[in-house]
Amino acid sequence: MKANEDNFISLIKKRREEGIRYVMEEYGGLLQSIVKKRLYGMPDKVEECMNDIFFGIWNNIGSFDPKRSSFKSWAAGVARFQAIDYLRRYGKQLQQESWEEVELSAEDENLNRLVEREISRETRELLDCLKPKDREIFARIFIQDQDVETVSMEMGLPRTAVYNKISRGKKKLRSLAEGSRE
Repeated sequence: MKANEDNFISLIKKRREEGIRYVMEEYGGLLQSIVKKRLYGMPDKVEECMNDIFFGIWNNIGSFDPKRSSFKSWAAGVARFQAIDYLRRYGKQLQQESWEEVELSAEDENLNRLVEREISRETRELLDCLKPKDREIFARIFIQDQDVETVSMEMGLPRTAVYNKISRGKKKLRSLAEGSRE
């Protein structure tokens, strides 16, 4: 029996391959786009996740209720949940791989140092337009990653003054950046 829009669900329920093949052909692109959106950092897991989605549809077709939603919406939900499961499962592995474990060649290290120096130079040039006290506040908060409370106490300024200096400094930097684009 040939699968079509009217009978593919009943074919899957009867455990006929034609039904799931129809789902793969008709809804595969949608399901894959959902998976790729969620697993953009793990392209090697997309195909495995897609297989699990089709397997999940095959095994859980009994829970599909056409009165509650369309098959398309139901299958998209299966894809979202499966992709989220993959993120939980494999995302932890990605987080455990630290930069210290990755060995860089001498060329890569030299390139990294060069990039860091260039960023430092550009940051200094960018912050040179600010007053010395404002420059120090920006450096402490945005480069050294200190919190406003600490900067406020160490510099003897009220918190509101620190926030005001940050706000005014950002406006000044924005206006300079917009002027340089023109």
